[in-house]
Amino acid sequence: MGRKLLLEHINVPGINTFDVYRSKGGYSSVEKALKMTPEEIVEEVKKSGLRGRGGAGFPTGMKWSFLAKPEGVARYLVCNGDESEPGTFKDRYLMTYIPHLLIEGMIVSSFALGANTSYIYLRGEMMPQVRILERAIAEAKAKGFLGKNILGTGYDLELYVQPGGGAYICGEETALLESLEGKRGNPRIKPPFPAIAGLYGCPTVVNNVESIAAVVPIINEGGDEYAKIGIGRSTGTKLISAGGNLKKPGVYEIELGLPVEEFLYSDEYCGGIANGKRLKAVVAGGSSVPILPANLILKTINNEARLMSYESLSDGGFVSGTMLGSGGFIAYDEDACIVRNTWNFARFYHHESCGQCSPCREGTGWMEKVLHRLEYGHGKMSDMDLLVDVSKKIEGNTICPLGDAAAWPVASAIRHFRDEFEWHVTNASEATSRNYGIAHYADPLKVVETA
Repeated sequence: MGRKLLLEHINVPGINTFDVYRSKGGYSSVEKALKMTPEEIVEEVKKSGLRGRGGAGFPTGMKWSFLAKPEGVARYLVCNGDESEPGTFKDRYLMTYIPHLLIEGMIVSSFALGANTSYIYLRGEMMPQVRILERAIAEAKAKGFLGKNILGTGYDLELYVQPGGGAYICGEETALLESLEGKRGNPRIKPPFPAIAGLYGCPTVVNNVESIAAVVPIINEGGDEYAKIGIGRSTGTKLISAGGNLKKPGVYEIELGLPVEEFLYSDEYCGGIANGKRLKAVVAGGSSVPILPANLILKTINNEARLMSYESLSDGGFVSGTMLGSGGFIAYDEDACIVRNTWNFARFYHHESCGQCSPCREGTGWMEKVLHRLEYGHGKMSDMDLLVDVSKKIEGNTICPLGDAAAWPVASAIRHFRDEFEWHVTNASEATSRNYGIAHYADPLKVVETA
């Protein structure tokens, strides 16, 4: 049974209220942190090895250390709760059922960064979570943990919740800041980076919900103790949003380094593939990461067990690996259609592109159109190479990573499932009435580079 640092008390009745949360040790990290210096807190986060849990996996302590500290200039901490990645819902779960954990993490992190005003930015569709967090903030403020002179230490902090307009692009930190300032959520050109000129032109740190929540156990137990959990540079625990064709979909907290096979098939976690079907493919970290066939998600190309860690999932690069990303783990059974799934993702990215960069604005539209005709029996054999070419034209040529997020799923689907795409062309009428099936995707490993 793996350790639970964030969800240990998630099933305690009333844990969403201040009093019950406090009775389980809540806000003890605030009491401890306010007796430390901000530099000491940053050092503990560095020692923990915590990496951003929103998708990028950048070391959190290092990101904090980049924050500029000019005299007399305000600094801000902004929590990115714009959880928009298809397949990912763990932040929403955490904010819904244990909101005070995030509030506690925001107080500690704000103190460490010297921020006296901080924001939690949520996706516009999460209005129930907005109300839950506002109620939790009011409770914490009434108990002296927010507002003026917190616990008599002289530290002041005001915390606000701000819903956005429901745009995926606002999950990108600079687009989020634009939206928070009341402008259209278009990504900014970097540099300058938010650590230098962020919200209202002031030094700003933007962190994911889970990343900020993880600061609580790090301060309570110490960075060195946190770093003992996990494997290699993938330290601590990680929340995984498990969905798709699973017996037990849901949010799971795992110790990083857990074998993918154990996560998929053990009764403690997903319990295997639903309805007695076989596993065909997995999207391991949300819709923007490369999809892998069953054989490559369970084993690396070197026939080693694939682990739920940043390094193991990326083993083999994009030829035979993928990314942990945001932890949106989507499993597909033998009846799933990869062409339809890829088209569905492409529709999403075309719809959510802000249109600022031509490669993304035009390229996502072309990918959606070509995948649509493949799915509906009008495809050509040249379409696969066309899709790969378009994806290469988008990747690396946009201001923000949305272009990459749109390109990678398409390129990887063709790389690993090209025969299924070709079958949609050669058997157009049959493809409209049945799916290709599992084919060789669970066979012993044999990787061929096609893109």
